[in-house]
Amino acid sequence: MLEARVKIINQLGLHARAAAQLVRMASKYKSRISLVREDNAVFSDAKSILSVLTLAASKGTEIKLEVAGDDEQAALQAISDLFANGFGEL
Repeated sequence: MLEARVKIINQLGLHARAAAQLVRMASKYKSRISLVREDNAVFSDAKSILSVLTLAASKGTEIKLEVAGDDEQAALQAISDLFANGFGEL
Protein backbone atom coordinates (compact mmCIF):
# COMPACT_ATOMS: atom_id res chain seq x y z
CA MET A 1 0.00 0.00 0.00
CA LEU A 2 1.21 3.48 -0.89
CA GLU A 3 0.27 6.68 0.93
CA ALA A 4 0.58 10.37 0.17
CA ARG A 5 -0.72 13.60 1.62
CA VAL A 6 -2.55 15.94 -0.73
CA LYS A 7 -3.97 19.38 -0.12
CA ILE A 8 -7.03 20.97 -1.65
CA ILE A 9 -5.78 24.12 -3.38
CA ASN A 10 -8.65 25.09 -5.67
CA GLN A 11 -10.92 27.89 -4.48
CA LEU A 12 -14.15 25.87 -4.35
CA GLY A 13 -12.66 22.83 -2.60
CA LEU A 14 -13.76 19.29 -3.36
CA HIS A 15 -17.17 20.32 -4.75
CA ALA A 16 -19.37 18.23 -7.05
CA ARG A 17 -17.49 18.81 -10.33
CA ALA A 18 -14.07 18.22 -8.75
CA ALA A 19 -15.37 15.15 -6.92
CA ALA A 20 -16.79 13.76 -10.18
CA GLN A 21 -13.42 14.32 -11.86
CA LEU A 22 -11.69 12.48 -9.00
CA VAL A 23 -14.13 9.53 -9.18
CA ARG A 24 -13.67 9.24 -12.97
CA MET A 25 -9.88 9.21 -12.55
CA ALA A 26 -9.95 6.72 -9.65
CA SER A 27 -12.30 4.40 -11.55
CA LYS A 28 -9.68 3.92 -14.28
CA TYR A 29 -7.52 1.93 -11.86
CA LYS A 30 -7.97 -1.54 -10.37
CA SER A 31 -6.38 -0.49 -7.06
CA ARG A 32 -8.42 0.37 -3.99
CA ILE A 33 -8.15 4.14 -3.54
CA SER A 34 -9.16 5.73 -0.25
CA LEU A 35 -9.20 9.28 1.03
CA VAL A 36 -8.93 9.98 4.74
CA ARG A 37 -9.64 13.35 6.29
CA GLU A 38 -7.76 12.93 9.55
CA ASP A 39 -8.89 16.17 11.19
CA ASN A 40 -12.42 14.80 11.58
CA ALA A 41 -11.81 11.05 10.99
CA VAL A 42 -13.85 10.78 7.78
CA PHE A 43 -12.94 7.92 5.42
CA SER A 44 -13.96 7.89 1.75
CA ASP A 45 -13.85 5.49 -1.19
CA ALA A 46 -12.45 7.54 -4.11
CA LYS A 47 -14.55 5.55 -6.59
CA SER A 48 -17.86 6.68 -5.04
CA ILE A 49 -19.13 10.22 -5.64
CA LEU A 50 -21.33 10.20 -2.52
CA SER A 51 -18.47 8.92 -0.41
CA VAL A 52 -16.11 11.62 -1.72
CA LEU A 53 -18.65 14.38 -1.09
CA THR A 54 -19.00 13.30 2.58
CA LEU A 55 -15.45 14.57 3.12
CA ALA A 56 -16.81 18.15 2.85
CA ALA A 57 -13.26 19.25 2.02
CA SER A 58 -12.83 22.97 1.45
CA LYS A 59 -9.75 24.85 0.25
CA GLY A 60 -6.76 24.17 2.50
CA THR A 61 -7.97 20.77 3.73
CA GLU A 62 -5.25 18.13 3.90
CA ILE A 63 -6.21 14.59 2.94
CA LYS A 64 -4.34 11.31 3.22
CA LEU A 65 -4.46 9.31 0.00
CA GLU A 66 -4.12 5.52 0.39
CA VAL A 67 -3.73 3.29 -2.67
CA ALA A 68 -3.39 -0.50 -2.69
CA GLY A 69 -3.34 -2.83 -5.68
CA ASP A 70 -1.56 -3.90 -8.84
CA ASP A 71 -1.45 -0.42 -10.39
CA GLU A 72 -1.02 1.52 -7.14
CA GLN A 73 2.00 3.56 -8.28
CA ALA A 74 0.26 4.88 -11.40
CA ALA A 75 -2.98 5.53 -9.49
CA LEU A 76 -1.19 7.40 -6.70
CA GLN A 77 0.63 9.59 -9.22
CA ALA A 78 -2.49 10.38 -11.25
CA ILE A 79 -4.64 11.24 -8.24
CA SER A 80 -1.86 13.30 -6.62
CA ASP A 81 -1.42 15.24 -9.87
CA LEU A 82 -5.16 15.92 -10.00
CA PHE A 83 -5.02 17.52 -6.54
CA ALA A 84 -1.78 19.39 -7.34
CA ASN A 85 -3.38 20.89 -10.47
CA GLY A 86 -6.40 22.09 -8.48
CA PHE A 87 -8.73 19.90 -10.56
CA GLY A 88 -8.00 22.18 -13.53
CA GLU A 89 -9.51 25.20 -11.78
CA LEU A 90 -6.36 27.24 -11.15
